[in-house]
Amino acid sequence: MATVVLFHSVYGLRPAVHSAADRLRAAGHEVHTPDLFDGRTAPTIEAGMKLKDEFGRDELLRRAITATAPLSEQGLVYAGFSLGGAIAQNLALGDAKARGLLLLHGTSDIAEDAAVDELPVQLHVADPDPFEPHDWLSAWYLLMRRAGADVEVYRYPGAGHLYTDDELDDYDKESAEATWHTALGFLDSLD
Repeated sequence: MATVVLFHSVYGLRPAVHSAADRLRAAGHEVHTPDLFDGRTAPTIEAGMKLKDEFGRDELLRRAITATAPLSEQGLVYAGFSLGGAIAQNLALGDAKARGLLLLHGTSDIAEDAAVDELPVQLHVADPDPFEPHDWLSAWYLLMRRAGADVEVYRYPGAGHLYTDDELDDYDKESAEATWHTALGFLDSLD
């Protein structure tokens, strides 16, 4: 089974992240959930963005690298929710031993010189999503393919941005269950 590092969104390491990790563990995967916000959580996206800005992108990436470095020899699957997906993407594209990248609700910029060797990537995103507009996702997909990634994109019409989080108004049970079913199949395929 896969060793997964699952990064939280701007809301912080909340119960929804632990529930997702437990779901993956129940399927036999080893899952790590680093807390990049030092135990702090946010009640809204706006408050979460302030937290993210307080730490800064470079510090969050440093913390993520510190959390994953002791595990990277195992060949990690990087995963994350929204902001956590952006962090996971950055780490996966920089780790030659990465086994996969599972993005839930978020992507990141891609360096022009990014290169991977057929890295399996799966993205699950609301359609439409205010943080992941269609034009952005089209460009992102092409850049990931050009970098050498094997990319699958799943869109969920009418779902809110963080539709897998049952504590938020964005929650969409049908889309969330479809996402987890597909994501578990993806993780199983990485063995």
